[in-house]
Amino acid sequence: MTATQGNLAGLSRFIFRAPNWYSSLAFALFIAAVTGVAAFDSRFVLDDAWQGVFFIGFPTAIASAVTPWVDRRLDGQLTPNRASLLALICELITIAFLTVAGAIAVLTPRLGQNFVFDVLLVALASIFAFRLLILMAVSRHSLLKAAIPASVQTVAAAGLLAVYSGATALLLDNPTLRETLARAEVAPPEIQGFIPEDFLLLGVICALYALAVWLFLVTIDRPWRSSLGVSALDFLRGFIGHIAEGSDELEAFFEDIGEEALVPVTVLSVRRPGGEEKARFVLPMIHPGPMGEIGGGNLPKRVAAASDGLAFPPHATAGHDFNLVTEGEVDTILETADAAFEDIEYRAEATTSHRITEGEATLTGQAFGGNAFVVTTYAPGCADDVDYSVGLSAMSEARSDDVEEVLLVDAHNCNDGLDGEDLGHVVPGSQRSFDMIYGTGRLGETLTGSETGPLRCGVAWDETQWEPEEGIGPLGIRVCVFEVNDERTAYVLVDGNNMEPGLRDRILAAVEGVDRLEVMTSDTHIVNTVEAENQVGQAIPQEDVVALVDDLVERAVADLEPVEAGMASETAEVTVFGNDRTETLASTANAMVSLGGALAAAFIIVVMAISVLIFVLAGL
Repeated sequence: MTATQGNLAGLSRFIFRAPNWYSSLAFALFIAAVTGVAAFDSRFVLDDAWQGVFFIGFPTAIASAVTPWVDRRLDGQLTPNRASLLALICELITIAFLTVAGAIAVLTPRLGQNFVFDVLLVALASIFAFRLLILMAVSRHSLLKAAIPASVQTVAAAGLLAVYSGATALLLDNPTLRETLARAEVAPPEIQGFIPEDFLLLGVICALYALAVWLFLVTIDRPWRSSLGVSALDFLRGFIGHIAEGSDELEAFFEDIGEEALVPVTVLSVRRPGGEEKARFVLPMIHPGPMGEIGGGNLPKRVAAASDGLAFPPHATAGHDFNLVTEGEVDTILETADAAFEDIEYRAEATTSHRITEGEATLTGQAFGGNAFVVTTYAPGCADDVDYSVGLSAMSEARSDDVEEVLLVDAHNCNDGLDGEDLGHVVPGSQRSFDMIYGTGRLGETLTGSETGPLRCGVAWDETQWEPEEGIGPLGIRVCVFEVNDERTAYVLVDGNNMEPGLRDRILAAVEGVDRLEVMTSDTHIVNTVEAENQVGQAIPQEDVVALVDDLVERAVADLEPVEAGMASETAEVTVFGNDRTETLASTANAMVSLGGALAAAFIIVVMAISVLIFVLAGL
């Protein structure tokens, strides 16, 4: 992961689920009641609260109910949950405008109540513009089409103001209509004083803000179309959809920019002689990202659910360019793994394990039949993902007449987070890439000449008490111990995304009962719905992790029994982000986030200045 990719991954901290529509609406009405108590001054507090609910909360309730209905009639995608959340946010924006205006009016008596009225008109136009932006992104409407559902909350609020402020009385000659649609006598004095021209000004300001929204979207959309061939609104719509509903709309965007790729899927299966499977290592050469459960983010859990024995889905030598674009692509991976599993030929013997060091790389592995299982790490040095091509080259280096398949694991077990430009990504041409390539070749030669013996295996698993927010996924911690010729090797898999520096070494130093041990993480990105870096040992006490691993290794040793093992590999055709697409996406998205904020601020300042000018000219 590069620095720009890390910044993109950091967007995951904004992910949350929209509350149910009735929760948002209830909160909106409560806030409206509290605001009414603060803003109005009748004889009774309950009257003030009711007036707040009526004049502030009622337009929010109308927007919550009517907006999704109107949007759906226009072939939009706004759900009631999203509509209620949007209406609540707009209510809070309006209250913030009025609070600031009221404070300024108190400190500057010359401005008076008319200043507050003018600010209220600006607030109503602002929430219209905000709703317009969201609806254009979510439902992909044109400007004019999106303006219809976007105007619901503003029109509802303006309608109430017109009826209860006395503005409609000047336009109605019919006594019956006047009695129904001009009710200034029952309204609090704080909202009286609007005239018909004020609502004409509101319409002018709304049109100005709509034009600003359109120009803003056109401006930020240009880099996306030129670099990726897609619209920024597609990304925004997908991101909002995932935030508000947990939808798969963001996956549709990734699918549009994705590329076809062929990836090896290797399976190492361990079973009791001629019978039940005991453990299964499944390694597709893809990256389990980009974040949360989007794409292949929850691949380890899916692999575990599809395995008969205790599943071990470690991290492959692949970076973010090999993120699956949709969760549906995981099905292809699992089908390919099943095909490889069916081709496995089991043997009751294996080699003892060996560990070699090449430069910064440390490689541990053993052979099962004519196939090699290899785990590589750069610990105690910090590293992140290994490039796909580096992994393929290392596997080719290890193959020989006596080694057919290589299951090459990136242990992914030591990193110092997302600080700095170099986040430890192992790229082609780097010294670390050659360390891995040459080291894998040397280990392959060593395993070819290594003695073999009867194979015994023991496993242990603990889901742990920790949650994804603490850096541990649903697979918890799993241990597999192989014993050959009285030599025991333990492979520990933690369902997390990398590890804090030094934790792997503490585990190796503390665990007893085995001759050799290596720690791996699955790189599950389900732990990254909270923050981009949420490594094992960052949020939970490291001594607790060490103690649990020690206990699990002891339990796995106690579970040792004779087994058979075998390995096979198949190739899957899947859609991934594609070469350099992740970097392009990350750079473009980061530029949109950084420059988009400044651009939005500039647009806001300009339209606000024009709004002030309009009010000044209207007052002349």
